[in-house]
Amino acid sequence: MFSSVNISRKKGPLYLQIRDTMRDRILHGVYPKQMNIPSETELENEFAVSKITIRKAIEELVQEGYLEKKSGKGTKVIRNTLASKLSTGKRFTEFLVEEGYKIHKKVLKTELEHNLQEQEIAKQLGDSCLYIERLYQLDGAPYIHFSHYLSNQLKKLELSEVYDHSLYQLITERGMYLTKFQDQFAVAPAPEYVEKHLGVEKGTSLLKRMRYSFDDQGNLIEYSVGYYNTEEHHYIVNYDG
Repeated sequence: MFSSVNISRKKGPLYLQIRDTMRDRILHGVYPKQMNIPSETELENEFAVSKITIRKAIEELVQEGYLEKKSGKGTKVIRNTLASKLSTGKRFTEFLVEEGYKIHKKVLKTELEHNLQEQEIAKQLGDSCLYIERLYQLDGAPYIHFSHYLSNQLKKLELSEVYDHSLYQLITERGMYLTKFQDQFAVAPAPEYVEKHLGVEKGTSLLKRMRYSFDDQGNLIEYSVGYYNTEEHHYIVNYDG
C-alpha cells in the first residue's frame, strides 16, 4: 500500500515527477530487483495520468538503467542502486534492499531551524537551515530515526518534494554534488521523542551515527543524526579490497 503521491503541473512535467517517485520505490525495495513493476494501466490509475505520461516516465528509468522492457513480459527492475560518478560505495539501505528487505520512509517534520545547538555546525550551514525529521521502517517495523540539518541554500525545498523523493537526489538536482562524507559513531540513549518513534524502552542504548556531508568545494551541505534500533538489524559496513 503506497502513501498518496502529490504530483502537480505546477511542479514541472508530470512524467518526471512520476519517474522520481518510481525511482525512489526501486531504491527502497518497494519494486524489488528482478521483479516486474505494476502494469501501465495500474500506474495510470494510481497517478491519474495518461498512458503516454506513464510510458515517458518508464522510458526515463529504462535509459537510466533501472528498468528493462521486454515485449509480452512486462517491465522488470534490473538495478536498485544509485549510479554515482563520485563514489563506488553503497549506502547502507542499498545493502538492506539487496538482502530482500523493504524500506519505507516517513517524514515526521520539516521546518526552518534557527537555533541549532551545535554552534560550529550552525556557522557552516548558515544563519538558518532546513530541518527534516524522518523515520525509516524495515519491513514495517520502526528502525532508524534521522534528523537532517541542510544548508540554507536548500531551505526553499517544497514539502511535497521531501515526501516524494530521495533526499540526496534532491540535493544533486539543486546542483550540489556531495563528494565527501564523514561518519562518527557512538552508543547512547536517544532523546525521549526518538525513543517513542522507534518504540524502544526509555534509556535503551542505541547506535548513534552523526554524518557530515560536504560538496566539492568543502562546504558542509548536510549534517544528520541517526539512531538505529540494531535489535531489528545490525549496521553493516563492507570494505572492498
